[in-house]
Amino acid sequence: MRQVIIIGNGIAGITAARELRKGSDDKITVISSETDHFFSRTALMYIYMGHMTYAHTKPYEDHFWAKNRIGLLRAHVNRIDFEQKTLTTDNGTVLTYDVLVLALGSKPNRPGSLNTTLRGVQGLYGKPDLDQMEQLTTEGIRKAVVVGGGLIGIELCEMLLSRHIPVSFLVREASFWRSVLPEEESQLVTRHIRAHHVDLHLNTEVTDLHDDGHGRVGGVTTKAGNRLDAQFVGVSVGVSANIDWLRNGLLDVDKGILVDETLQTNLPNVWAIGDCVQHRNPPRSTNGAMRRPTEQIWYTGRIMGETVAKTLLGKPTVYNPGVFFNSAKFFDIEYQTYGDVPANLPDDGSLKTFYWEHPNGEIGLRINYRAEGGAITGMNALGIRQRQDVWTNWIEQSRPIQHVLEHLPQANFDPEFFRQYEAAILAKFNAENSGIGVKLKAKKGLFGLFA
Repeated sequence: MRQVIIIGNGIAGITAARELRKGSDDKITVISSETDHFFSRTALMYIYMGHMTYAHTKPYEDHFWAKNRIGLLRAHVNRIDFEQKTLTTDNGTVLTYDVLVLALGSKPNRPGSLNTTLRGVQGLYGKPDLDQMEQLTTEGIRKAVVVGGGLIGIELCEMLLSRHIPVSFLVREASFWRSVLPEEESQLVTRHIRAHHVDLHLNTEVTDLHDDGHGRVGGVTTKAGNRLDAQFVGVSVGVSANIDWLRNGLLDVDKGILVDETLQTNLPNVWAIGDCVQHRNPPRSTNGAMRRPTEQIWYTGRIMGETVAKTLLGKPTVYNPGVFFNSAKFFDIEYQTYGDVPANLPDDGSLKTFYWEHPNGEIGLRINYRAEGGAITGMNALGIRQRQDVWTNWIEQSRPIQHVLEHLPQANFDPEFFRQYEAAILAKFNAENSGIGVKLKAKKGLFGLFA
């Protein structure tokens, strides 16, 4: 019986533990200093907004872990002796392992040029951040500022507004998330943010955080010299791997823990998964698109957990993230993306793009496809729910855009009686591509698969 220790109880670590238990009698111990039990990190904002309780975010009953012989230890690991295969926790406990899985997660970036140690300044990543925000925003907050765009930034804005706290959102780009979203989608979300009474400042950077004289933040100053009063400042400038305490040791690290194709580190019997990982040779999606060396995404963490478990069960497995996928919610607008949809098309003309937007300015669909042959490479959907399995298959099979548009209703995942937009989408494509004359050939959703 091996002693398997997993540090981190996020989606990557817990998936590894569960999959390993299904096929072995190893002694499995999961260590976390954040919470006693695994919970859905993406639901943190809904706890703050009163839509859920913490208990609602736990996918498994508390007795699940003992029943499945997965040990849980609430502790902080502050030292690992890789030569002796031991680790030491903050209370002095020393544990020995045969196999070590590092699922250390990430942490919010804190700009070194700003005094982010002031009370009332924080990011949003884990349960401790949520607890701290809950406390700080009940202390007579009159105004809040969120620094930095992206998904966490817009979540912070929505959370604060749910408590009737006016918020200014400071984004250094010309429109929201312009480094990720193409121009039209970025402008669509920018309009939507302002429609929800967010004081959005574009092309804006913060140069200073001010002390109110009592160790708490009292305001910010922008690069343009403008001062905004604030008793709470949410910092959303990305995340980085939670590995600083492992630097200058035997483990190879860079921006993350360096791993090979099977997620093994440079050390024997030591693996790394999830947000803390950096691939030495970045994988490719099943459609051939190159992935980034680091990806802090929920579903890739889950796949990494499954991958390392297979290898530890005697079936060496190469990490394969599949077709890229991500989703989010911008206030009332649901966002999905599949495949490769860069903010700007390459200059070589190898890709084309088709974009349709509803006249209401809050619903949009983009499809990227190859100039030669028309095979689709990616899509963005805003305000229209789409089926992941359908789009994944289309991208993996290199379906041409004409085929995709003809069968577009198959991907529609909106509830029954919701308005459908496929006819309008095809009308725009035909108007822009005379002589093709694409016509619908499928019914909505799964019914169309059997038509």
